[in-house]
Amino acid sequence: MAPSVAQLENTATKTVDKLNITGPSYPFYYPIYDHDEKFPPTELFEHSDPGVRANPAKPNLLHENTTVHHISPYLGTEITGVQLSQLTKEGLDELALYAAERKVVIFRDQDFKDIGADKQIELAKHFGPIQRHPTSGNVKGYPEFHVVYRDAQEDRFKEYLARNRRRHLFLSQVEAYRRLSPEFQKRLEGLRALHSARIGGPVRREPVETEHPLVRVHPVTGEKALYVNQGFTKRIVGFKQEESEYLLKFLFDHLAKGSDFQIRASYRPGTVVVWDNRVTAHSATPDYSSTFRRHAVRLTPQAEVPVPAIA
Repeated sequence: MAPSVAQLENTATKTVDKLNITGPSYPFYYPIYDHDEKFPPTELFEHSDPGVRANPAKPNLLHENTTVHHISPYLGTEITGVQLSQLTKEGLDELALYAAERKVVIFRDQDFKDIGADKQIELAKHFGPIQRHPTSGNVKGYPEFHVVYRDAQEDRFKEYLARNRRRHLFLSQVEAYRRLSPEFQKRLEGLRALHSARIGGPVRREPVETEHPLVRVHPVTGEKALYVNQGFTKRIVGFKQEESEYLLKFLFDHLAKGSDFQIRASYRPGTVVVWDNRVTAHSATPDYSSTFRRHAVRLTPQAEVPVPAIA
């Protein structure tokens, strides 16, 4: 269980030197946790998905020098021969479309980590305004970054980090929806669920509770997808408590046990993973020694308010 915010030591001024550890290869991205840092409420905006204007043939992304390996028929593609930092606006549009189609796209041997924070943020903003994570570690002066970090000596934040892991499991909420019977799909469409943003860590933005459709439609592909997550989805609106718990337990088990519509994405230096969080779910896996350093950063563009699927 995570300690309350009041119990957590203020670590805003901690540095790599003060923590007396051998620093990471990229100390600029070492996480800070400033309890005095506050963010305003997230505002709604009109989103235009760049995937809508992409060339379906994707000539700027998938060209003669590109090698593509599909990890699963349902999601996950590993790409080599492309540098994200060198993609044109048209190439980034095509990446938005490809991520919507393949759900998870893994790029190897990228120079993205070396191009600097400003250019990294500029590139990510092509897909939408960057969300500032309300509780995780971020980069000093750059609250857009969500940082995960641990090493053999420094693990003080593991209780309220997303437990930095070597690999991620991803699943397709589109395929999870397709596996349900047509009659069951009809009964889910139109239902709404309450999602809560209350998680542990320093509170930079007051957590909110929001109703979202249980089944949403992707604005680019038109695919229907389940939209539930065990960490955030709390109850089905309009159901009695026992009814809601029964249905959500079934859906959570359906996602967790659907091994044939899941993939495992591995990381190594120079890896950049792009995924469409509207139609996927992910979970970190503790499959490495605690003596190893794990250091990763994430930029999260925001998109549209979920569009409900109607039976």
